[in-house]
Amino acid sequence: MMFIQVVGAFIAVVAFAVIIGVPRKFLGFAGLVGAIGWFVYLILEPTGLTVVGRMFFAALMVALISHSFARLMKTPVTLFLIAGILPLVPGVGMYRIVYNLITNNNTVAGHYMNETIQIAGMIALAIFIMDTIFRIFQKNK
Repeated sequence: MMFIQVVGAFIAVVAFAVIIGVPRKFLGFAGLVGAIGWFVYLILEPTGLTVVGRMFFAALMVALISHSFARLMKTPVTLFLIAGILPLVPGVGMYRIVYNLITNNNTVAGHYMNETIQIAGMIALAIFIMDTIFRIFQKNK
């Protein structure tokens, strides 16, 4: 089951990368970034970390690999980062918020809104942390 999800993440990221105009020679790398990010999220599930914690570490890995690929291939980091973060974006949380608001389940909607905002914040924080680390090392060279 995990293998199918990782392959699905790879395919989804490659398809999204095509849509946003990532050059053909980088599509596989962008897909790999997304697949690894989703794999990290999945392997952390049995550790007892919350969804928010797993998303943070997965996003940290996506940002690390994106920055590494960007430096190795001398391309902008956004080629890999924007497409690679796709599997981690909390779209299902947004759906659950709206669904529960429509069905007048305000307490459940509030729970999902809180969780979705935390996930989005953790993704942003992970990207910021990794970007800062790479900038520090770049200045020291």
